[in-house]
Amino acid sequence: MLDTHTTSNRTSHKQLNVLIYWDYQNAKLNLELAKLLLVFAKSRGRLIGKNIYYNSQCEDQAAAKNNLASISYNCFDVPCSLKDSADNQLIADCLKDIYSNLSPDIVILVSGDGDFVNLVRNLQKLGKKVIVFAQAGNVKQKLKELANEFYFINKLPELIDQKTKSQTTSMEFEINYNEATECLMTAITITLSQGKRTEFSYIDKLMHQHCHRYQGFSSISMSSGKKFKNFSQFIDAAVRDGKVQKQGQELFLVELDKLAA
Repeated sequence: MLDTHTTSNRTSHKQLNVLIYWDYQNAKLNLELAKLLLVFAKSRGRLIGKNIYYNSQCEDQAAAKNNLASISYNCFDVPCSLKDSADNQLIADCLKDIYSNLSPDIVILVSGDGDFVNLVRNLQKLGKKVIVFAQAGNVKQKLKELANEFYFINKLPELIDQKTKSQTTSMEFEINYNEATECLMTAITITLSQGKRTEFSYIDKLMHQHCHRYQGFSSISMSSGKKFKNFSQFIDAAVRDGKVQKQGQELFLVELDKLAA
């Protein structure tokens, strides 16, 4: 069972920006776990940064740097003998990023160090979600309690497996925008052949019947990751793209209108 601490969080249809901040001195993940961390981060939104803070004066940290850089982590060397130097650099960079144009919505902090308690508090005050990964036996209780979500690092394989299963199930009931418009036009064609009015509610009903992956407007996925707020918004997008025409609450195929002209 995963050791998880969650708090309520507002939902959003937009794809969330995710940024990783990893205190390598406190949490030393092997290459396989480092890869899984990237998979986890990408499952939560758009990964816009993956930063590792290490001290090249420590032989083991310097040796790990090249391997981590090879899988596209940004490695920041803080070659200082002072205990909190890397922590302070991580905190400074995180706060700077928060006020940048690409401010993260979700911060993944890889560390169990109690020095980050105030950082987590400040991020949450700014409306950011904080997910903490730490090594078993090396985490401050207060940091664990504050995190919106908390996981032990060695649970990453189990966590990714559960996430993958969940995503596979949800993908069965997702449909991309182009497929949805094809389904829309098919539903309009069927309705017209039945001599019925192509009203929104009836078209939506037929789309459910003739396209098993269509589970309502919320199941339509745009390439940008955005979702439609209602069925009318989906119709308006199809009209703008020249897929169909709309007259009041009725829909018509563009191709049929051209032939009739």
